[in-house]
Amino acid sequence: MYHPEGPAFLELMRQALVSTERGYDLIAPKFDHTPFRTPEPVLDAMISEISGPRSIGSALDVCCGTGAAMRHLRALCKERVIGLDFSQGMLDEARLRLANAPGDAAMELVRGDALALPFDAEVDVVTCVGAFGHIVAEDEDRFVAGIARALRPGGRFVFATGEMPRRTSPGWWAARTFNGVMRVRNALLKPEFVMYYCASRRRRSSKPAHRDHPARRMAIGAKRRFLSGSVSVGTSVGGE
Repeated sequence: MYHPEGPAFLELMRQALVSTERGYDLIAPKFDHTPFRTPEPVLDAMISEISGPRSIGSALDVCCGTGAAMRHLRALCKERVIGLDFSQGMLDEARLRLANAPGDAAMELVRGDALALPFDAEVDVVTCVGAFGHIVAEDEDRFVAGIARALRPGGRFVFATGEMPRRTSPGWWAARTFNGVMRVRNALLKPEFVMYYCASRRRRSSKPAHRDHPARRMAIGAKRRFLSGSVSVGTSVGGE
């Protein structure tokens, strides 16, 4: 798809007919040759918002995929860089691609759920790139609460996003059409394949978990800005 070494159309169709996790297992060996892999200029812009070389202790990349962001994060960290993803196939690819990543921080790959992060005040920075379309509206509070919990006091949640296309643009209509097809697919087939584009702002729970945590409040604001497509790089700051 768009690249000689990328997946063929039939491979993408097969991916869309299985669960999200299994779909990424299938596409993992060719994922970096698809348009879904975050471009290097976007990663560069996000990393530039964090800090300089060896200026932070530890970082966590949520939904790390094949490790594109982790490769950049290693040079910034003195202790460790953790990548979490639910796809073992993507983690296996990340392990191969990160073998020669610049820096000397320890690299850890964890198979886990982005909605149930197994970390408690352990990292200085959490990043997430290109994965918000896999977080449905009712799970947003759990998602950012877990990130807030993983951050040390004063830690930051940094992510990359883009502008929401205008309603008159082909991009907006393409995204809406794709979302409609995915909703029909998920209504008819189980398990679901969760991936939506250009999500709109949704109403939230009045009593979210960890609602008084400063990092969580700022992460919620950042997530809302992402959903409205109004920022290019978002940063939320934690702390007690």
